[in-house]
Amino acid sequence: MLTILGFAMIATFLVLIMLKKMSPIAALVLIPALFCVFVGKGAKLGDYVIDGVTSLAPTAAMLMFAIVYFGVMIDVGLFDPIVRGILKFCKADPLRIVVGTAVLAAIVSLDGDGSTTFMITVSAMYPLYKRLKMSLVVMTGVAAMANGVMNTLPWGGPTARAATALKLDASDIFVPMIPALAMGLLFVFGLSYVLGRRERKRLGVLTLDEVLVEEKETETVLVGAGSGAGSGKDAKRATGGSRTDADLPADEDDGLQGLDPDRPTLRPKLYWFNALLTVALLTAMIMEWLPIPVLFLLGAALALTVNFPHMPDQKARLGAHAENVLNVSGMVFAAAVFTGVLQGTGMVNSMAKWLVDNIPDGMGPHMAFVTGILSIPLTYFMSNDGFYFGILPVLAEAGQAHGVSSLEIARASLIGQPLHMSSPLVPAVYVLVGMAKVEFGDHTRFVVKWAALTSLVVLGAGILFGII
Repeated sequence: MLTILGFAMIATFLVLIMLKKMSPIAALVLIPALFCVFVGKGAKLGDYVIDGVTSLAPTAAMLMFAIVYFGVMIDVGLFDPIVRGILKFCKADPLRIVVGTAVLAAIVSLDGDGSTTFMITVSAMYPLYKRLKMSLVVMTGVAAMANGVMNTLPWGGPTARAATALKLDASDIFVPMIPALAMGLLFVFGLSYVLGRRERKRLGVLTLDEVLVEEKETETVLVGAGSGAGSGKDAKRATGGSRTDADLPADEDDGLQGLDPDRPTLRPKLYWFNALLTVALLTAMIMEWLPIPVLFLLGAALALTVNFPHMPDQKARLGAHAENVLNVSGMVFAAAVFTGVLQGTGMVNSMAKWLVDNIPDGMGPHMAFVTGILSIPLTYFMSNDGFYFGILPVLAEAGQAHGVSSLEIARASLIGQPLHMSSPLVPAVYVLVGMAKVEFGDHTRFVVKWAALTSLVVLGAGILFGII
């Protein structure tokens, strides 16, 4: 019964958000609460929610201060050279822009943190997508898949969890997987090329100057993340005027901040300080000198103090990023209700046990392949911790009984990561869709099929190269 209810709860959640019948926050809270009552454990709902919130509180704190930190770094111009480089490459060509999105997301993913990857990628690419009226779900989908493949880096999380759960060396798991993962990344680049051609066919190719001229002719001022259409803009339009990016104050410029060379928040004299601070922060995160939430808390406080020493300026920067902070942290705590009920009621364990028990005996010698297939849905419907510490040891034990090594099982367990990064249980995905102003249901509808196909490409390459 728990198994049926668990699958029913997940299916209900996905259907409702994809059909836009409920907002993600409402669905993450109300649906598990309802199913908790169906299970007969409604009296323990409070305990489950508190347990879920407690487990995700450090993640929520990390995301809150990471958004503030990287938001400030974007404000002061740290990533402007990256944006200029991408603009130079893309040249307002939708095909190049989509490919550039995949390449940028893959490069930035080297820091091992999905949230920072999505913040930097969206901040750099969002202005181009908005200017050219390109599909924003293409941007979020490509970024999520590229990050999903790169998330298998030893310091990214899944590989370390697999190594810990099975008492193996992380390098023994990861290094042999590099050829298969490279094939997965090449597939993402190839897919981005195809999607880019589709966007080019739909929109054509313009130069940035032509786009700006078109905007002036239509007297359009773009509205992006963190700003609304105010009376000042309406008055400007009413008099027949139009404004370029440089005319917009920082708080109104929104997604175009990275392209405005004259915004008042720029701090060119502090560029190298901010660059060194960011490198030091990422180094400390990789070396695990302090917990990540503490690092971003200290980094955000230091960045604000040095770049904006006056209190009104600090308040203005915090206010500019408050919407993203609230959206993401609210989503994380709502997801805590979902995960808390799934785990607390035992639905996760029941679903996993059902799947493992229904593996045919004849598949025993092919447990690595089975593990790879199972990792695709399981890492989507449950957290990495739940899969790697709860399910993977059972799969490894079953594999050993049929002569399949734990190393093969561990490598196969990484297969589902391209899809995992778009799971509703991954906090970073809410940073991605929130900053891109994309509905979570739209992102899910678009990305699931392509991400699952990417996982299958990695699995096929692993089998072909004899890795799995």
